[in-house]
Amino acid sequence: MLSSVAERVYWLGRYMERVENSARLMDVYSSMLFDLPGNADIGWSILLDITGSQENFGEKQNPVNEMSVMKFLISDSKNHSSVVSCMKMLRENARTTREVIPSESWEQINDLYLHTKSAISISMGRQARRDIFDVIISDCQRLSGLLSGCMSHNTAYTFIQLGRCIERADMTTRIVDVGSISLLPAFKQFRKDEEYLKPFENVVWMNILRCLSGYQAYRQHINNRVKGAEVVRFLLQDDEFPKAVIYCLSALNKHLEQLPNNDEVQRAVLRVKRITSEARVDELLERGLLDFIDELQISIADIHAELSKTWFRPAEVMEEHVTVTSVKANTAVKAKQKPKASIKAKARLKVKAQAKRKVKTKTKTKA
Repeated sequence: MLSSVAERVYWLGRYMERVENSARLMDVYSSMLFDLPGNADIGWSILLDITGSQENFGEKQNPVNEMSVMKFLISDSKNHSSVVSCMKMLRENARTTREVIPSESWEQINDLYLHTKSAISISMGRQARRDIFDVIISDCQRLSGLLSGCMSHNTAYTFIQLGRCIERADMTTRIVDVGSISLLPAFKQFRKDEEYLKPFENVVWMNILRCLSGYQAYRQHINNRVKGAEVVRFLLQDDEFPKAVIYCLSALNKHLEQLPNNDEVQRAVLRVKRITSEARVDELLERGLLDFIDELQISIADIHAELSKTWFRPAEVMEEHVTVTSVKANTAVKAKQKPKASIKAKARLKVKAQAKRKVKTKTKTKA
């Protein structure tokens, strides 16, 4: 498979997962804010921080309110992280790789893109947004099943799954970030007030689980009521729940085994698995998840960098290697130029001497 095709299907998988989880993230954040009391002054700027869009949003100098933030994260074509922009890139990657993916999947992606654009142009109210999110999530799930059931599990499918696993692990960390009470400014003044904080902690963490469709799985796994520490441990370290970070990294390892030259990427994955599995959740919640989540997201980005360097940019790496090698070789030639010339001269004299000896021998024989 060409590296360009592998890169496109890899990003197809990433954008497919990003679109779905962005919809989940915005849906759960909206639900969480509406479930909290009115005097909990939690703004929409936190959602911009979690998605990494604060700087781009600030350049537009828009007021930080519900409608402006949602429009920026859903329909702003100049925001490369918006749902519409990601869906456009998903469609483009699917269009340029139609020969390696099922035709039904291309039709599904195209229909989803057109429907979303049409729905956004009509209304961006709360109920309309909820309907849009539901369609995006269900269609992405349908597309996932279509690829799994109808596409040959070959190299192209492997790269799609690599993209999905990396993106899912990253987005799960961002969704867990929403639930960190210590990151929400409105709750800082109430951290010591257990009577105030306790019921709303449960509301937040229940919304986090529902966002990832993991509430039922959590209750089956942990019979106790919803607790922040248990939810974070479940979403980071559970090796059976498909959206947990450890599960995504384990699945990533299995898919990498089907590809050659995977040593460096495997090492990067193992580093992230070690960071995640050794995390002490209770201590992290006490001092805040922000630093740990940032470290985890940087480590996941390192996996992508190694993967890209190994399979998507081998020509550039080879070109750099050849350039360095040629510079070293030229330096060595210049340093040893005279000795090589003398060796060649001696070799020529030796050949001439041997030729003369042969001539003399033949002359003596004839005589």
